[in-house]
Amino acid sequence: MNVYQEALSYLESHHAAAGGEGLEDVFHEEAVSCFLSPLCSESIDFPDTPTSCSREEMLEKRLVVLRGILESEEVYLRELDALLAPMKALRASAGTSQPVLSSQQVQTVFYQIPELKDIHQSFYSGLKARLGSHNSELEMGDLFLKLVNHLGLYGGFIENYEKAVEVVRKCTQANPLFRTLAETLYINGADKARTACTLEGKRTLLYKPLDRVTKTTLVLRDLLKTTPVEHKDYAALQEALRLSQSFLSGVNESSQSKREVTLTHGMRRQLMRDGFVVDASEGVRSLRHFFLYTDLLLCTRFKHAGRGKQDQYRFSWYLPLAGLRTRWVADHEQPPDTTVRLLTLRTKMFLLRQQLQQNPKGTRGLTWTARNRKKLEQMELLLLTHSPVYRLDLHSPSDKSHTLFFSSLYELEEWRDAIHKLTTGKMRLCGATTENLLTLTSACVKLRMTQQPHLHSSVAAEDGKLLCGTVSVAIHSASGLQEPACVYVCVEVDGYEFYDKRAQTHSSVRSLNPLWDQELSFLVDGAQKMMVLCFKPCYVMKCINKIHANESFAQLQNKTILKLNLLDSTSLSCRWRRQTLQVGQLEVTLSLKYCPHPLEAPGAPIQQPPVFCVPIEKVAQQEGVLVPHVVRCCVEEVERRGMDEVGIYRISGTATDICSLKAVFNTNLREAVTRLRSAEVNTVSGVLKLYFRELPEPLVPSDLFQSLAKTLDIQDMNSRLVSMLSLLQSSPDVSRNTFLYLMHHLQSRVAKRQDVNKMTLMNLATVFGPSLLRPPAAGLEHNGVTVDISQEVVIQVQVVFSFLQSNNLPEAQTSLPYGSDTEEETTHM
Repeated sequence: MNVYQEALSYLESHHAAAGGEGLEDVFHEEAVSCFLSPLCSESIDFPDTPTSCSREEMLEKRLVVLRGILESEEVYLRELDALLAPMKALRASAGTSQPVLSSQQVQTVFYQIPELKDIHQSFYSGLKARLGSHNSELEMGDLFLKLVNHLGLYGGFIENYEKAVEVVRKCTQANPLFRTLAETLYINGADKARTACTLEGKRTLLYKPLDRVTKTTLVLRDLLKTTPVEHKDYAALQEALRLSQSFLSGVNESSQSKREVTLTHGMRRQLMRDGFVVDASEGVRSLRHFFLYTDLLLCTRFKHAGRGKQDQYRFSWYLPLAGLRTRWVADHEQPPDTTVRLLTLRTKMFLLRQQLQQNPKGTRGLTWTARNRKKLEQMELLLLTHSPVYRLDLHSPSDKSHTLFFSSLYELEEWRDAIHKLTTGKMRLCGATTENLLTLTSACVKLRMTQQPHLHSSVAAEDGKLLCGTVSVAIHSASGLQEPACVYVCVEVDGYEFYDKRAQTHSSVRSLNPLWDQELSFLVDGAQKMMVLCFKPCYVMKCINKIHANESFAQLQNKTILKLNLLDSTSLSCRWRRQTLQVGQLEVTLSLKYCPHPLEAPGAPIQQPPVFCVPIEKVAQQEGVLVPHVVRCCVEEVERRGMDEVGIYRISGTATDICSLKAVFNTNLREAVTRLRSAEVNTVSGVLKLYFRELPEPLVPSDLFQSLAKTLDIQDMNSRLVSMLSLLQSSPDVSRNTFLYLMHHLQSRVAKRQDVNKMTLMNLATVFGPSLLRPPAAGLEHNGVTVDISQEVVIQVQVVFSFLQSNNLPEAQTSLPYGSDTEEETTHM
């Protein structure tokens, strides 16, 4: 056995596979801004189309260039395959007792490479399919534009390159097993020949992406030289070359100055982040390009220059980071007229996109296709400006304030985290004079890392990896908390904004291992990724006009991204797929299921079915659970902050507050959960009691009333409980599990604190007995014999009291099972 095989055997013995299969499930992470390594590229201008040859000769040369590009892409993909070959094995061994590399080291070495492989594989497939038609007039511009629009991924790789090389060098010297893998890699040739290569070094595997990003720009120049001006591809290729040239210019600028710009008196500022964000000034929303420097946030307006001229940015406003305070809220309430206009816009976009999908080859005319694609982009920009609901308020010590809006909570947290790190770190305060701000604004063209807003309308309609249908996510549990906490999970999906793209679980009970077992569903159209964020609700005592009140806010625990377009949609549509996501220090276990189906045009928001005064089986079926959310949410809120409340459940809250919360539960569960967190805890307990009291059929079925009453005659407590539990097992699943869930809450948590809250088991039975258990008809037995009302109450209380005294109550199942035979895997982010 050679040394390479010995290294692979070691990894396999630690349950790691070194092959390339399944790489799409491992390590996908967003790029972060770091120091960029320098790239050498010549100054590129838009080439003039040669006029010395005929159109036919140019097109023949163009085909030759395209075939050369295809061959080059094939070679590059084989190089990336060789580079990725050891990644999954190293990642798997990182979780063993004797890792070859740590998880962080694997992350650093292979940063962004899986994403680059996916982008070039898509480009290669599209290019190969079109070249197979042997049409000299074939159009390729959209493929190159799509490729260039993902050059930002190379930015992340370039910034990380020096760190990756350093890790490889150190580990090669320190670890013989890694040295064997790093120095014995193979590139598979088209003729099945294998070429030996190494992981690190100039012109070796890790250097290949650096070399490729420069070649992309040069290739575009060659292709444009052989494309006639009147060809339909010419404008698209010009734009692709401009974007590529701008990207290289920004990389070179950053490599020379670490994304810094020189100001007056020799001072320098460094750009940390930039992107497109909605700015709300004086009630008017505008999409602006923001630049976050080491000591200030700059808002600019982009001015597109004419042909042959450089784009420019205009100054809008700035805020110094020193002392800057941020606060975000979910502003879901929009004026009715705005809601109607957005719905109309979404409907028009949906119908227009359907028309474009049904006309993929431009059969209705290329002019019609181009015009409507442009129209779709404009409508998406309009939607991107006016639909965001996550508001970030910025307040500076100088009383200057601005409000930003984000479509994604994940994106908002990215910006807020970047600002927070700068405001809490050691900032180099440069001062903001008018001259400096003008210098900064004019330098934005060269420093920018983001070229244009991310639009889904720019994604090729024929891309089969986009998910269209229903994505269901069952959030099960989490582990890894350092201390007990209440945690909830927020899930977002991308795609067109036709439907609701975000949902969250209820807040868990305070625990080291939060448990939810809650299913979230999304209608998706063009989804590629899913964002998972974990939050901990926090409360701060505020004093306003001498009145003390709790102000709630959400503290982010961590976040990650799961690439949906890299999952096997076929297996997802067959059964639930169970996964464990590494979300920072937390491991979140969830299940995924995808149901592809045609989508209907977005309509008015569907009215949520009522919850109160509805049979509990119907509510549970609507929610896909065994214990309704209203019960779990109220119980968990009481457990979070009501255990030491004297007379909890005995002392009710204000009737108007209880009725108000009831109305919200009947219309908007998400809003109800939010209000629970700030409501008086006695109001929360009152809502729970009201829910059980207003059930059309009591929680314990009425036909069990007399049988349970007869068990009270059994003197031996153990025998009595056995009989009662046996009767309970005959009740419907939802009623039984909800009853057991409530009993565990009252017995194991509320009554455990009876020294403080004064709620003994008998007190609790007295409160809940009449709500949970009722005879078939008021005052009547099954056979029509009247029953004394006073005796009825005694029976209700004694039955519930007996259940509360049991030490062997079965555990309650809160949610339906999500397929125990599903595939189990851990996805590291």
